Amino acid sequence: MTAPLPNPLNTADPLVLYGESFASRLLLGTSRYPSPQVLENAVKQSNPGMITVSLRRQGTATTEAHSGFWDLLKKMAVPVLPNTAGCHSPKEVIATAQMAREVFETNWIKLELIGDDYTLQPDTLRLVSTAETLIKDGFKVLPYCTEDLILCQGLVDVGCQAVMPWAAPIGTGQGPLNPYALKLLRDRLKVPLLVDAGLGLPSHACSVMEWGFDGVLLNTAVALADDPVAMAKAFAMSVDAGRTAYLSGAMKAQQSAQASTPLVGTPFWHQS
Repeated sequence: MTAPLPNPLNTADPLVLYGESFASRLLLGTSRYPSPQVLENAVKQSNPGMITVSLRRQGTATTEAHSGFWDLLKKMAVPVLPNTAGCHSPKEVIATAQMAREVFETNWIKLELIGDDYTLQPDTLRLVSTAETLIKDGFKVLPYCTEDLILCQGLVDVGCQAVMPWAAPIGTGQGPLNPYALKLLRDRLKVPLLVDAGLGLPSHACSVMEWGFDGVLLNTAVALADDPVAMAKAFAMSVDAGRTAYLSGAMKAQQSAQASTPLVGTPFWHQS
């Protein structure tokens, strides 16, 4: 196994969400891995800023069948982001979030309110009001949403200090299907933006980071890879590369070839 990535807190350019700093701009899911050991190794290799956990999938922390999973979460010592996966109504979301807060002893919640079982597209009509209810209840809400500008602006208006639009439907691995809309979000919204869902390759993650997104949340692309541990490290490296490229300022694309070497010594008719 290759050596894990170092994970010092980046004090020069930290990921800051709701006033808290995180050591990585990669957030990693915990489902669908071949085994708990593979999950643990993937986390060690990628050093994510947070790991997401579904209360509805895993059961409660008191059930003996899942005690090993909870022990593993504690052992990995990575901040936990509970989510409301599988919820189809605001009532379900709120109840699940409140239970997750008790189980995990955290006010962080990834808000998922599903409106369509086939695409797992968020319920855009009720998402904003549900986020507002959770925020009033003291939650730090990271909403999973589409790339719709009006929806995302509405989430910001009710108090979401970060927004997580999808790149493509969950688990498809197709990468950013609507670059125009995602780039527009980055241009118009001043809160942190993290791409959540639909990324399949490290190059996808690098691209959205180059566009100025603040982080990515992944699960399926890592968990279902032939080598999840190596893929987790590849994504972590691509996120860092994309962020560095964004901060470095990319050259502007040109319509014609531009010499990269000095013109001294070339025939004068080639210098015009």
